[in-house]
Amino acid sequence: MSDMADRARAVVDAHRGDRGALLPVLHGLQAEFGYIDQALLPLVAEELNLSRADVHGVVSFYTDFRGEPAGRTVVKLCRAEACQSVGAERLVAHAEQVLGSKIGQTTADGSVTLEQVFCLGNCALGPAAQVDGRLHGRLDEAALDSIIAEAEAGKA
Repeated sequence: MSDMADRARAVVDAHRGDRGALLPVLHGLQAEFGYIDQALLPLVAEELNLSRADVHGVVSFYTDFRGEPAGRTVVKLCRAEACQSVGAERLVAHAEQVLGSKIGQTTADGSVTLEQVFCLGNCALGPAAQVDGRLHGRLDEAALDSIIAEAEAGKA
């Protein structure tokens, strides 16, 4: 953990002077490691003179912070009302069945992480998803399968 701790301290140091440094530090840790290891929370708390409970509360409150590494491809399915009204729940059920994992989980082979979001700002083009940061709209099951397969093929 020494190397990880050193890298984490470097992230903290880069944001130490920022007002309200905790969120920038957490975003920096996620960018550095791909997730926020629970073992780093006491270090962050100590370095920023915060309680462990405060740090843990922020990490657990914001759904964008991961507690474990994400899959090679990250699929975020919108479940807000506008997307629900045009079939988002059907898309979620399809994705869970095809991938063999539930929302909030990564497939057993580590290839795809399936997440839910409550608005991608693409309401007129629902159901919508974001795959590896790229927004897609008017999705059906076949289109989603194709987008995920294309993303995975690009990483092979």
